[in-house]
Amino acid sequence: MHVSSRFQGRSAGLGLALLSAFAFGGSGVAAKPLIEAGLDPLHVVWLRVAGAAVIMLPVAWRHRNLVRERPALLAGFGLFAVAGVQAFYFASISRIPVGVALLVEYLAPALVLGWVRFVQRRPVTRAAAVGVVLAVGGLACVVEVWAGLGFDLLGLLLALGAACCQVGYFVLSDHGGQDGPSGDGAEPPHPVGVIAYGLIVGAAVLTVVARPWGMDWALLGGSAGLDGDEVPAWLLLGWIVLLATVLAYVTGVVSVRMLSPQVAGVVACLEAVIATGLAWVLLGERLSAPQLIGGCVVLAGAFIAQSAAPKPPSGPVAAGAGTGAVAGSAEGELSHGRASQ
Repeated sequence: MHVSSRFQGRSAGLGLALLSAFAFGGSGVAAKPLIEAGLDPLHVVWLRVAGAAVIMLPVAWRHRNLVRERPALLAGFGLFAVAGVQAFYFASISRIPVGVALLVEYLAPALVLGWVRFVQRRPVTRAAAVGVVLAVGGLACVVEVWAGLGFDLLGLLLALGAACCQVGYFVLSDHGGQDGPSGDGAEPPHPVGVIAYGLIVGAAVLTVVARPWGMDWALLGGSAGLDGDEVPAWLLLGWIVLLATVLAYVTGVVSVRMLSPQVAGVVACLEAVIATGLAWVLLGERLSAPQLIGGCVVLAGAFIAQSAAPKPPSGPVAAGAGTGAVAGSAEGELSHGRASQ
């Protein structure tokens, strides 16, 4: 019975991770027409996060104890997993194709392993190193380095910033783990409550950065072009807020708790495939054959790097609370160090 229950839990977790990948994958396709219609990328991000934060206010009130119990976690999640990822990603797709931006973002597993190897000075498996090499090599094909870097350099750097922040998303999503109380004896924080406050913190940060009072609100009453078709701007915004934010974050964080950062991260690699396919069909953003091959290599490398656990440490290492061997080991510093910066 226990084995059957665990299997059902993992199946439900995989289903939620897939749903999250589909929901996140559509965000760029819905946002890019709004940006091309005249909205600043930061304003689109602010509308997305602020709208989702308003919807999640009842959840935040129900879990208001988190403000006292886990302030560093909430600050880190809001700063990195919400404001950082979205701001960098939306800024990047205003300059480079949606699919390319997401493929660059999926260098996150390589960044996690680099942090473990060079900052924590812990050895990693050979398979993980191969995964990193594949991811970087595939990225070189995606950006067509033989053509003298065919994409906007700033756009690529912005996408890389999203990759750095995505590391925090998977690590902080697993804060407290799935196996009971955390190391300090406290119950793990409710994942949906963390999302609600992360959105509120992210909206507050983005309000200062984006300064929405200068936004042209009249654009939301107009329409935006979707590969030649005119779509109401408010409909695209609703897609971004309800599906690509609220649904995506809730299902994504819950799936990490039910699985692990590693497994959920592997499933999330489908987001790049979904986004690239949607951008091809709905936005007419077609990638060349070498870019498609490079994209497959990036995802393969991310899969291997995300699946390969680092070698056991030879000396005492502070263990993270999560179940993922890579992300769990990084959890302590990210949630208690960088989150407080």
